[in-house]
Amino acid sequence: MSPGQAASGAGVFGGTFNPIHLGHLRAAEEVLEALGLERMIFVPSAQPPHKATDRPERIASAEARLEWVRLAVADNPRFEVDSIEVERPGPSYSLDTLRELEARLAPQRPVFVIGCDAFAEIDTWREPKSLFGLAHFAVMTRPPVRSGSLAAWLPEGLAGDFELDPGGRSGRRRGAETWIRLVEIASLEISASDVRQRLREGRSVRYLLPDPVRRAVQASGIYGPGT
Repeated sequence: MSPGQAASGAGVFGGTFNPIHLGHLRAAEEVLEALGLERMIFVPSAQPPHKATDRPERIASAEARLEWVRLAVADNPRFEVDSIEVERPGPSYSLDTLRELEARLAPQRPVFVIGCDAFAEIDTWREPKSLFGLAHFAVMTRPPVRSGSLAAWLPEGLAGDFELDPGGRSGRRRGAETWIRLVEIASLEISASDVRQRLREGRSVRYLLPDPVRRAVQASGIYGPGT
């Protein structure tokens, strides 16, 4: 299968989800549709290596965030949640997660869903070259970043590992059966940091979070007001 064709099987959408919001869900839905995936697996991170840990109030407990993701996806039969990182001790490295999921989903490879900003920093992740041997990559862009080439986000140290198509929208890793592809999604101006700020200030987060998640988050009191 070429990188420009539709995929099948499962997407893997990892993240802190602190908390999960409608922007996450809409992005996952659009990637499913764009790539023809059968399902999307949400993987909440327990100890995200790239998040600051000196201010623990910024990140809700892994158990709470896992439960909120379960509430968020409950009404979509193509969405599911995997607690693999919550159950695994130590930092939540994507490398460990993809190794386990790749073995579990064989012979199909998972499609790892990642934003273009995070993709541009993937050379700082654990064993980045190994990641591209375990999964295909769907790199999300949103307006105003509508066009462009993967070359704009591929870290310099990894660029030579890929052969991009003439438009730069997709490519294949040299010597491997994995591909990368840009997927444009709608721009919803929702961020978890803004949601947390609103909650700290006692402001409404209705229509930013799924209603079951909003009720659970507010009942928990984790983000405020005043915390």
